Amino acid sequence: MNLRHLLLFAAILLGLARPTPAAPVPAKDRIVILITVDGFPVWMWKDPALAMPNLRRLAKEGATADAMTVSNPSITWICHTTLATGVTPRRHGVLFNGLLVRHGALPPVIEPWRDKVDLVHVPTIYDAAFKAGLTTAQVDWVAILNSGTISHEFLEIPKPDGAIERELVNAGVVTADEVRDFMKGRNIVWRDWVWTQAGCHIIKAHKPNLLLFHLLGTDALNHQYGPGSSASFSAYAYTDRLIGDLLAAVERAGLRDRATVIVTTDHGFKKVSKVIYTNVALRQAGLLRRAANKVESCDACAIAEGGMAFVYVNDPARRAELLPKLKPLCAGLEGVAQVVDGADGPKFGMPTPAENQGMGDLILFAKPGYAFKDDSAADATVAESKGYLGTHGYPASDPELDGMFIAWGYGIKPGARLERISNTDVAPTLAELLGVPLPNVEGRPLRELLR
Repeated sequence: MNLRHLLLFAAILLGLARPTPAAPVPAKDRIVILITVDGFPVWMWKDPALAMPNLRRLAKEGATADAMTVSNPSITWICHTTLATGVTPRRHGVLFNGLLVRHGALPPVIEPWRDKVDLVHVPTIYDAAFKAGLTTAQVDWVAILNSGTISHEFLEIPKPDGAIERELVNAGVVTADEVRDFMKGRNIVWRDWVWTQAGCHIIKAHKPNLLLFHLLGTDALNHQYGPGSSASFSAYAYTDRLIGDLLAAVERAGLRDRATVIVTTDHGFKKVSKVIYTNVALRQAGLLRRAANKVESCDACAIAEGGMAFVYVNDPARRAELLPKLKPLCAGLEGVAQVVDGADGPKFGMPTPAENQGMGDLILFAKPGYAFKDDSAADATVAESKGYLGTHGYPASDPELDGMFIAWGYGIKPGARLERISNTDVAPTLAELLGVPLPNVEGRPLRELLR
């Protein structure tokens, strides 16, 4: 046998010895879990003193992004809807934690528990997965009520007659009274625990192909005590423990080798020391009138979203008259960094007032350390903030609003890293993992992180 034949024989033997790559697992036999930790700025995630061993392990074994740009307004429902749709608020339509409803000469109100069809104007990843024949699930997700495309769910305010609720009661996890009175006197730590029990149960009992899972405690404590406080650090540590419970449920369900887990957030957080009462300034200017301890009527009013506020002219016929007065009035308030015309909303990924009735005629952004509040009865336009020491809503370009991002498990390339992604990239990446179409998105699949 000559040298050429020897080399060929050796190559054949090596080929026989090499293990055959495992066949891809069909999407119908896998589970993809999107976990959002509400209000998780990447600047806190990068703090080595943050005790989150479960997330540290996922990051070490999986893929990460150094930062994730969020949406404007940088608020919970808005950014969660971007995560689920892959488009900015200008297209998906959500501008508040609910739907803004106008009431003539009275201030508009935000109605949170409206059907998803009233809020979200484009297809979502759970719509696409359901349409493709996959099973979908959600726990404490937002802008999702009565979607018709969720197979198993446990809402932020659970339904006493809901299927998962009944299963948890029958299993002794919660009582029927606790489900019925879920929001009455129950602290956010307990509610996070119950939502986690619901998520674990759905994973083990129903094995959905897609699970959207949202925890709120970190946001609540960051608002009250400020990001980076002892309470804030404790909230993240507790949340990590709950995520550990969810990962353990994946193991117990026998899904570890078929599971993909993405952990991210809706927005970052900034510290607050002073609050701005825009409606007090409007009252002092005679544009808002109070009687019997409530607003009786107004020509213009403001609705606060933390580091941002929208100002509305109630009568569209008076916009040309009132906007030239409102702009300098708002710009002159202590703590206001920028006043933007609502028609320029698309520059920030938001609609114009003509495109969405919830869009403000003016957009106000606060300076660092300041946040907006809605109260119109205060004595001054600016006051020291008490019990509200952190918030979001500031421009998404602010680095402190950047979010964290981890991807781990099936289909994820260990050790892969991207410098910056957008929250519009999350839904297309989920679609790629699930093998379902999600057309007309603004983001892109993060193929650099995928096997």
